[in-house]
This record gives sequence, structure tokens and C-alpha cells, in this order.
Amino acid sequence: MARLLLLDDDEALAGPLAQYLARFDFQLEAVTRPSEALRRLAEQRFDALILDGMLPEMDGFEFCRRLRASGESWQHMPVLMLTARGDLTDRVVGLELGADDYLPKPFEPRELAARLQTVLRRLRFAPAPSAPGRLSFEGLELDTVRRVVQVRGQVVELTSTEYELLLMLAREPGRVLSRDEILNQLRGQEAELYTRAVDILVSRLRRKLEPLEAVKTLRNAGYCLALPALGAA
Repeated sequence: MARLLLLDDDEALAGPLAQYLARFDFQLEAVTRPSEALRRLAEQRFDALILDGMLPEMDGFEFCRRLRASGESWQHMPVLMLTARGDLTDRVVGLELGADDYLPKPFEPRELAARLQTVLRRLRFAPAPSAPGRLSFEGLELDTVRRVVQVRGQVVELTSTEYELLLMLAREPGRVLSRDEILNQLRGQEAELYTRAVDILVSRLRRKLEPLEAVKTLRNAGYCLALPALGAA
């Protein structure tokens, strides 16, 4: 059973949502303040965080930024953000700060469950057992067993979504993947909206892979990995 932590100041949301998500083998615990969430994360293990954008003490975007920069064991846990308005600005900011997915309020619980299943499925089933242990390129190495990425010998910290995007490109270097293809594979469902999200993820990934110029943009086509391969172990 996957354990979820909900950080939302709407106390009425937690009970009905916990009951609904239990149908999908999720165990939901809820807190209403960021300080409570940090204490709970330090005490227990959770598989994913559902994070509201509007909170007391600090907003959800700042909490996400601090989470990703914390250096703690929960630094890379999947984060699904809830945005009150569903504005493009909120979605962009959330993705730029390291959220793995987003859902505007009000939301359908079934969609929330589906998105959580997709995020957790990526962690559980990638890479495939038959995948090579290492993918090596000029200046870049991926250990697909330990999910470790190194740039010129230095470990680079990626979110789960950033890693999956890089792995997708690295498995077929030189092949151009469209934004819709990338969204379909990352989310495990048809890409309906917001292909702009891929641009944001690529931008984040590029910054973390600097000084390498690893990801190439082909205008009106998509993205590809542009590093020479050194072979796989």
C-alpha cells in the first residue's frame, strides 16, 4: 500500500479523500501546516506528497522549493501540486520548482488517483530489468539500476520526472521525440493539454546538466539527446 501525505489547510478535504483513495490501495495521512508536514516527513516514510498551493506559514510553491533543496531523504519524493485556480502561471511555477505533476481545484478524485498511480508507476517499473546497467555519453553517465546521473564525474540531483525524461532521451540518442510523445510516456496517458510542461521540464534538465549541451531542440519537432554515445556496460 502506497503511503501519501496531503498538505492542505482545508481540513474537510482529508476524510472523504482518504476514504476514496483507499479503494486504489492508497493510505492517506493529512496535515494542514508546512511545519507539521516537515515533522511528519522526518518521522515516517511516504511515497508521494499531495501539496496545495495556498497554505499558512508559506505557500506550496515555496514548500516545494525547500523540499527539493533540503538534502533530506525525502528530497526526491514525487510531488503532485494542487492549484486553486489552475492558472498556467501556477502550473509553470510548480513545475519549475520541481513538482512532478499538477491538478487544478476543484478536481475529480478519480483523476487524482490516476495521476498518483502514474507517478508511482514510473518509480516502480523503470528501468526495466533487461535495461543495461549504464548508459554512457561524452561527459554524461546514467546508472539505470541505482538511478544515478553524473555530469563529468559529479553526481547531479534530479527529480523523478527529470530523470525519466533524461532516460527516455538517452535510450534513443539522436532520435527526436515530440512534446506529445514525451507527455504520453511520462504520464502514461494521452497528452490532452499543456505541452508547455515539457518545455519547462527540458529547461530544468538543461540547467542541471550544465555545462554540457545535452538536450537539443528541433524547432516545431521536439527534443533529442545530442551527446556522442560511449557504449553501454
